[in-house]
Amino acid sequence: MIGFVLFPYRLNILLAGMNPLYFHAVNVILHCLVTLVLMYTCDKAVFKDCRLAFVTALFFAVHPIHTEAVTGIVGRADVLACLLFLLAFLSYNRSVDQLYVGEHFPPTASPFFLLLSLFLGTCAMLVKETGVTVFGVCLVYDFFSLSYNGLKLRNGAIPQRPSRPPVPAPWGSSLSGRENGKQQQQQQHRCAQRGAWSSCHPPGPRQQPSLPVPSRAIWAIRSYLTANNNQNFLYTARPFLKRAALVISYVILVLYFRLWIMGGSMPMFSEQDNPASFSPYLLTRFLTYSYLVAFNAWLLLAPITLCYDWQVGSIPLVESIWDVRNLATLFLLLVMTLLSLHCIAAFKKLEHKEVLVGLLFLVFPFIPASNLFFRVGFVVAERVLYMPSMGYCILFVHGLKKLSTWLNKWRITVPTLFALLLLLFSWKTVKQNEIWLSRESLFSSGVKTLPHNAKVHYNYANFLKDQGRNVEAIYHYKTALKLYPRHASALNNLGTLTKDVVEAKDYYRRALQLNPQHNRALFNLGNLLNKEHQPCWSMRDLVR
Repeated sequence: MIGFVLFPYRLNILLAGMNPLYFHAVNVILHCLVTLVLMYTCDKAVFKDCRLAFVTALFFAVHPIHTEAVTGIVGRADVLACLLFLLAFLSYNRSVDQLYVGEHFPPTASPFFLLLSLFLGTCAMLVKETGVTVFGVCLVYDFFSLSYNGLKLRNGAIPQRPSRPPVPAPWGSSLSGRENGKQQQQQQHRCAQRGAWSSCHPPGPRQQPSLPVPSRAIWAIRSYLTANNNQNFLYTARPFLKRAALVISYVILVLYFRLWIMGGSMPMFSEQDNPASFSPYLLTRFLTYSYLVAFNAWLLLAPITLCYDWQVGSIPLVESIWDVRNLATLFLLLVMTLLSLHCIAAFKKLEHKEVLVGLLFLVFPFIPASNLFFRVGFVVAERVLYMPSMGYCILFVHGLKKLSTWLNKWRITVPTLFALLLLLFSWKTVKQNEIWLSRESLFSSGVKTLPHNAKVHYNYANFLKDQGRNVEAIYHYKTALKLYPRHASALNNLGTLTKDVVEAKDYYRRALQLNPQHNRALFNLGNLLNKEHQPCWSMRDLVR
């Protein structure tokens, strides 16, 4: 597994050596490939208008949150996993007969593409753990979308082969086409009113009433569960259930294999990596984890403050229900609930796939980083938002399209504002790339962006120490200790810069009290005692 992960880097070294320019070039090429595949995916499985797919890909390409994943060498895992994620999703869709019309759910048309999807999903997981979530995305999308024809037939609608008729251009522009005739104009008008994924099919005998979104969701669930036609659900859903059983069994096997490779244990992290996970209070952990989800959503929505490291004090713990930051958590919960109800309300209609796919691409890839199932080694990491940002871009463009429809006469303002947003995001991305040009610019930017983060002060002090700027390094080491007094490495490094022998020994001993296995502190203290001709016989003598 490690060899599979390191293969792209080994290939990079064989072809171009250790020149960082070529590592960065490969990452940029992979990012371009992800953008193109995302546009193709949106065109085939999300939007009805290919121009909306292009706008989504363009918005994804310039989003500043991708700077860390594309610029940093470590971020290549996220970019490559995202590419494999999309390819696995497309392969799974290709394996299902989407033109099937009959009593049952659509059968598996191509076992080859189904197996290819399993292989690509496994490769995505080996590159990055979040890649395994593609299997959950495929199954949910299969049930709600690909298996729609059989469900629609059982509920009394007239199944027809999906088509892509001409629709009005997004955001109010007129289409140049060859359509003419009153009937085509009426059909075009009906499609504009629907504004959905589906073709303009004639309404079935059971039309959903015009109700608010929560009421439509309850109506859809109740009508589906109480329909007499659904008593033989297990019989008609056999093709989908077979695919689901195969995928779930395979995922369990792959996860067991990965856990076996790791020796049956999860990675170990320190308190400074993820302070919330070490809190003894369940309420603090729950409130902090929930707020971190809202904070990540805010980074996608407005990437104003970006930093290469968000550890050790960057985001204080949420220790009380009266903390004002809980309002952000409640607002995100409300938005996600409304979007989910919107998908359920459209469950009995072939429309609004944009919301469904957007939610799937946004939520599922973020689950492994949410601390819900296991502890992660970071508070916030911008590179893990690379895959979830696909869902955000889909939802954002869909929302802009809806907004332009509602504004009617003022539609021209929407594309204008979107163009300004693209320029702003592009400018922010360029500025973020300038920050990643050197160690000094990267570490100094961290100190300016998050001055209350002990980790960025420690990293900047290490750089200053390497440059021989000891006075400045001592200042930042002491600042890091003020922000996080349990930083053993900062104590050790501060001892190496202190000219006073007694003070240096005190720093080393304090570091060993915090971390008795700190190798550098043990070596430095032992070396100092050796110069003073003071023999030490045990670890206890060193710490005293």
